[in-house]
Amino acid sequence: MAAGAGVQGVDLDDALFARLPAGRMTWAVGAVFADRPRLAALQTRLADLIAPADNLVYLGNILGGGRDVLGTVRELLLFRCRLLADRCGDDAGAIAFVRGSQEHMWLKLLQLHLAARPREVLDWMLAQGVGATLEAYGGRVPEAVVAANGGSLALSRYVSRLRVAMQAHDGHRQLLSALKRAAYTADNGLLFVSAGLDPNLPPASQDDNFWWNDAGFSRLDSPYAGFARVVRGFDGSHRGVNETPVAVTLDGGCGFGGQLVAGAFDATGALVDRIEV
Repeated sequence: MAAGAGVQGVDLDDALFARLPAGRMTWAVGAVFADRPRLAALQTRLADLIAPADNLVYLGNILGGGRDVLGTVRELLLFRCRLLADRCGDDAGAIAFVRGSQEHMWLKLLQLHLAARPREVLDWMLAQGVGATLEAYGGRVPEAVVAANGGSLALSRYVSRLRVAMQAHDGHRQLLSALKRAAYTADNGLLFVSAGLDPNLPPASQDDNFWWNDAGFSRLDSPYAGFARVVRGFDGSHRGVNETPVAVTLDGGCGFGGQLVAGAFDATGALVDRIEV
């Protein structure tokens, strides 16, 4: 197993966690929820501020509730290509993508034929907003329900069609395959997660907590697992930028009528700049 830097004696698997170069600025983008216009506006402003040596982390929930899932992913991929064109030196910063609950559900939906009770799983995911992504890639909710009720063979065929439809969009499969559970700076200064965590578990054991445990994140009152600060991009209450000595939330309610937020953290972990659009 390829391992990154140790965190309180625990090695983090590079296949699951993005390790970011230390000692430089790190920009983090909060939950987008497929609000393409706000993402485009934020990235336009970010282009004038981010340096080639800076890190950039998208904190998940890129997909989901908005009206333009495909356009949002396209905006993100084009911006990534633009940044990479200026990042040819050895001192280039990293660009990382953290898996959010919306991406997690979409990937699980593509494996729905393996679920023991697929209809129950589908109903739960639809209630959490996966329907927007399903329809963006050519699916229809009523068809998905019929397939989930139709047995493993019918469901497998339906899921295969969704997978082919996604692969028809350049870069989408590659992006979703590159998602990480979390990201962290190599000096263990900052940990970047999508939405939550269990303060009593080490990073390697968090599993679904990174996507769903909002309450656990809210309980953080001391440094977690040796990290100076933990940063997340989604808060179920969408309370904007919320900062404590050990935790930072960047969620202005994008996709729910609010703003998209990005924050810049210096090498000490201080929040030193922000963009809100």
